[in-house]
Amino acid sequence: MSRILTIVNQKGGVGKTTTSINLASALAIYEKKTLLIDFDPQGNTSSGIGFRLESPNIYEVLIGQLELRSIIKQSPVLENLYIATSSPDLSGAEIELVKEYSREQKLKQALESVKNEYEYIIIDCPPSLGLLTVNALTACTDVIIPIQCEYYALEGVSQLLTTIKLIKKSLNPNLNIQGVLLTMFDKRLNLALQVAKEVRRYFQEKVFSTIIHRNIKITEAPSFGQTIFHYDIKSVGAKDYLEFAKEVISR
Repeated sequence: MSRILTIVNQKGGVGKTTTSINLASALAIYEKKTLLIDFDPQGNTSSGIGFRLESPNIYEVLIGQLELRSIIKQSPVLENLYIATSSPDLSGAEIELVKEYSREQKLKQALESVKNEYEYIIIDCPPSLGLLTVNALTACTDVIIPIQCEYYALEGVSQLLTTIKLIKKSLNPNLNIQGVLLTMFDKRLNLALQVAKEVRRYFQEKVFSTIIHRNIKITEAPSFGQTIFHYDIKSVGAKDYLEFAKEVISR
């Protein structure tokens, strides 16, 4: 049975997409068959590993036109990595599904036919708490919350935790917060150290031991349509995400 991990934080710019891409890739490197689902209409996860934002994609699956299996593509560079791409069309799905029965469970239903074929399924959410994110939280087994070590790091976190609690109560009783990941950490800055301390105080043992350090190579890699491992395997970012994947596997 696969573990379905949703990477979520309604605050933008926290390293959510970067984490989705590089966690999925690291798991594949560790020979874990992994499906990466780009569930953000911006499609940055898709383009960030070299796929075009074109049909067919997860939008057609969500509105019931296609089966999920039919749109899954294999990574040309990682044997164990597969992706369900996105496109801007997905932004219309929230409106189109408003009157649909069980609209919060469309992704969960779509995953039923393929989930046992993968050890890990990683879902990258949009920076909001709308219907797409609710679908992702309803479909997953675990949540990973990236939090950047910068100003306003905990802004909106209480709202996110309330949403998770409500979904656990009404839609997904098995939903679990696997952990909180500190991103964009710069040990030279007192602010980063203070934020890390505050996040650990707030979430306690839920904070992952691994920290993702601020690294220019991580920000450059997506512009070349590459994961950090193909862009610069020797970089700090690559080492951090390999270590993080180990921790996810161990949990």
